[in-house]
Amino acid sequence: MTAAQEDLVRARDEFLEIGTPRVEDGAAIWRIARDSEVLDLNSSYSYLLWCRDFAATSVVARGRDGEPIAFVTGYVRPDRPEALVVWQVAVDRAHRGRGLAGVLLDALTAKVTGGHGVREIETTITPDNTASDALFTSYAKRHGASLSREVLFDGGLFPEGTHQPEVLYRIGPVAA
Repeated sequence: MTAAQEDLVRARDEFLEIGTPRVEDGAAIWRIARDSEVLDLNSSYSYLLWCRDFAATSVVARGRDGEPIAFVTGYVRPDRPEALVVWQVAVDRAHRGRGLAGVLLDALTAKVTGGHGVREIETTITPDNTASDALFTSYAKRHGASLSREVLFDGGLFPEGTHQPEVLYRIGPVAA
């Protein structure tokens, strides 16, 4: 059994299903993002909109009670329809460390490569986010895809003046 298959077996103990987010999931997704303590938290309103407008390019894992326990949000770049931008990945604290984020990323890839023509994944990660770096590096390796990194937005571009640079990770080609 491969490491990815072992992760899937471990993660399957944590959730009932992986599916498309619904508007009523927005509040739970916002709470998971807030409690992650590493994600830039958007307004609760934006998570409701995300579940409505970008549900086709996002996934959610539901626990045994049907409530979201993890999510991956993304969108197809308007100027590069072959590229899916992964916006946020978060797993509820009680379900971390079991490979669920990788399982969700794989599920999202399977969902968007067939129906949306996506062949490349993009995301941005701050240099100190070692968990996200490991997730996307592992994803590229698991899928036999190349991974490149470059600074997308220098920290000085952010109005707060204290933001770290955002490093663009580009992974591809990817397939289901």
